[in-house]
Amino acid sequence: MLASWNQNRLTAKLGIEYPIIQGPLGGLSSQRLTAAVSNFGGLGSFGAHSLAPDAIKDVIGEIRSLTSKPFAMNLWVSMEDESARTVSENQFNRSLAPLVADLDALGAPRPTYKPYLPRRFEDQARVLLDAKVPVFSFIFGIPAREILEECRAKGIVTIGVATMPDEAAALQEAGVNAIAASGFEAGGHRGSFLRPAEDSLTGTLSLVPQVVDIVDVPVIAAGGIGDARGVIASLALGAEAVQMGTAFLACEESGASRLHRETLRRRNAGHTSLTKGFTGRLARAIHNRVMKDLNRNGTEILPYPLQRELVRNLTVAAEAAGRADLVPMWAGQSANLSNCTDVSAFLSSLVEEVSEIAGPVIQWSANHSRSAREPSKEK
Repeated sequence: MLASWNQNRLTAKLGIEYPIIQGPLGGLSSQRLTAAVSNFGGLGSFGAHSLAPDAIKDVIGEIRSLTSKPFAMNLWVSMEDESARTVSENQFNRSLAPLVADLDALGAPRPTYKPYLPRRFEDQARVLLDAKVPVFSFIFGIPAREILEECRAKGIVTIGVATMPDEAAALQEAGVNAIAASGFEAGGHRGSFLRPAEDSLTGTLSLVPQVVDIVDVPVIAAGGIGDARGVIASLALGAEAVQMGTAFLACEESGASRLHRETLRRRNAGHTSLTKGFTGRLARAIHNRVMKDLNRNGTEILPYPLQRELVRNLTVAAEAAGRADLVPMWAGQSANLSNCTDVSAFLSSLVEEVSEIAGPVIQWSANHSRSAREPSKEK
């Protein structure tokens, strides 16, 4: 008997009703959004990579006060670029130069050089392990074997992110429970770890079926999925869930600024582009003046996370002044599909639309996947 579109190995493993995962959204996460998606029956996520261990512990406690359903906490395995610890004051000042005129025009103070203070992934992960969070997702690498073994021992579901098929193979070899195949359409950072991000720009339509064909664990499609059509396409490609990020950024419950949410809701955000200028690592955002300035040839960009901290000074002042042209606005290539104002209403509509057309797609995908995996009987 054919299962309904929302019942598969991954929903059973995660204990969720619908195979819809809210992207962790990095610094734009919120406890309200995470809980709202989980309470509906999807999997809410919270991106905690920028938080200190004590703050992560507090976030987990607040999410648990808002929902009794499964949720995910997301971390970055690689917390800094190789040269982050050796940046000089002169380098800092050269990278600050393109921002000075805008900072002055906004009346914002100019940041000053401070030695880099590293934050350890292992210390953050320890909080998740001790709290026994339901799901631990991660990007930019694979946690140490000991961390993954402790997750298995404690019943914590692990989700790794792959931007290329060989990364998916490495994640399966490490023993993760599911793999998010993140196409280059995705907003924000995608988390490449075997090759430079510039050499890992495979689209979702190409990446997902390749990953499905080489791994045995459930695959989650991510990148450019903005509505029911994207969900249906992902199921047809063999994915067992979708991860949607930009679609949730426009919701009132998200941690994005009012300016960011309103820009997405107007559904005329324009095109998105890739840049290292906002954080030091390649990421996708709405193309605006500050991105254009930072993408100019010859502009010196600090390594991650120093560039992120530098640009944050401009972001805070520009948001307060309503200057959308000076704010880094993370968004995927389907940003113009964004129309979410309320999480529950958005998900209700999405589930209804997917349910109307999912049956034939699931049947076709199941038959195709089976025939692709079975060896040929021809002599």
